[in-house]
Amino acid sequence: MFRSLWNAASGMESQQANLDVITNNLANVNTTGYKRQRANFQDLMYQTMVPPGEASSLEGNQVPTGLQVGMGSRLASVQKVFLQGSLRTTNNPLDVAIQGNGFFTVKLPDGRQAYTRDGTFNIDSHGRIVTPEGLTTDPQIVVPKTAKSIHVAPDGEVTATVAGQSAPVKLGQLVLAQFINPAGLSSRGNNLFMETSASGKPTLSNPGVNGAGRLQSGFLEASNVNVAEELVNMVIGQRAYQMDASSIRTVNRMLGYTATL
Repeated sequence: MFRSLWNAASGMESQQANLDVITNNLANVNTTGYKRQRANFQDLMYQTMVPPGEASSLEGNQVPTGLQVGMGSRLASVQKVFLQGSLRTTNNPLDVAIQGNGFFTVKLPDGRQAYTRDGTFNIDSHGRIVTPEGLTTDPQIVVPKTAKSIHVAPDGEVTATVAGQSAPVKLGQLVLAQFINPAGLSSRGNNLFMETSASGKPTLSNPGVNGAGRLQSGFLEASNVNVAEELVNMVIGQRAYQMDASSIRTVNRMLGYTATL
């Protein structure tokens, strides 16, 4: 009977973690380039009284199913789901969306590289193309002060119309990083990911080459969170939590009955 209490308690902990993941998804429904998370669960160890296939002590026949009692559940992982988000128009030439696979590469203040799907770029006081946090793209791209307009091509080439010159001037090239296991990237916050041993090393290529997506200037990639789906999952998780709590109350009443015998 005490096993039932711990089983139900583990189920409540699992559903609490599930609701934490769901509410984080809903909180980021308007976050540019956000990828929804999914909680994955596993059953715990089993108490085995009779192993399946063991010979019966009475007739010597083989036991077809055995006797195993579960010990509850646990949170196994929280997985990022890297499905394409919808593109929304901004008409800002420095807003760039990735249509397909890949991440923009930016440089952190300590010199390390980080990766993002958020193409909300700006120009700082030095003319460098930077993220909203001031992180420069890698490779770095500098816009001259005399530039009248900027254009980002689908293949990542950045050009500008400069005063006094009729032909566009090439400023640099945006490259995309691809990972064999993007779900293994570590979330840093601020729409940034970091490489890990699980993600593998990045493969850098120009957009549209070697499986990398193409760029859309004047667009941003919206979050891939489906609000209706998350609300349904929230109701399911809430009901599962309530049933686990009800199981604890039921076992508690049974123990009370036993104590009064």
